[in-house]
Amino acid sequence: MLRPAVLPPLPKARFIVLEDRRVPEDDRGGFLGLRRATMRVEMADGSVSEPFVYDTVDRARLDAVVIVAHYLDAQRRRHVFLRSCMRPPLALRPLDARPFPEREDLGNLWELPAGLVEVDERSPEGLRRCASRELLEELGFRAPPDRFAELGPSMFPAPGMIGERHFYFEVEVDPRTRVTPTEDGSALERNAIVADILLTEALDLARRGVIEDSKTELALRRLAELPG
Repeated sequence: MLRPAVLPPLPKARFIVLEDRRVPEDDRGGFLGLRRATMRVEMADGSVSEPFVYDTVDRARLDAVVIVAHYLDAQRRRHVFLRSCMRPPLALRPLDARPFPEREDLGNLWELPAGLVEVDERSPEGLRRCASRELLEELGFRAPPDRFAELGPSMFPAPGMIGERHFYFEVEVDPRTRVTPTEDGSALERNAIVADILLTEALDLARRGVIEDSKTELALRRLAELPG
């Protein structure tokens, strides 16, 4: 039997914030803000670094849930549901930042359903309410919050830029009960495509780079590792 892996303790360093301010936003209704902090790092031996400026992205609804909706077919094969998603930051990637030619429809990805956690959902029960709401909004399935099971620990998707956590859930659904997704009314969610695919095929698409969303691949792999 393999022993659980043990990592050495993390460095006992801490941040000392000297100044913390938000860069003024314009009046065009964006939901992301820029937070600019001047700080030092205090090392384990008590020494302190020189001051430096660090920019982070900030928003009122910081965290998100990620949901794997799945079912077994008559042959006991596991299926999952993916959704097409429009991602403007990908379409806006500058040409000179691309180390190789990329597909023309780069602003579109296949992803698992996910959504931002509202202020009143910041609790274990609230996260499941959020997952239930997003499941109907993005896939068209109705499932009560208590049907959602945690799929591993939460993770930081982009810790160098934003303090967002992703909370992962899985839920078994009946494909015959799916209705039209309610969506959120935005242009980015309008007319999205929902795909029903074998879990093994979804993992193969991730390995081949067809599925390019990291949270989606992580959740699919976690689901595949579940017993039974």
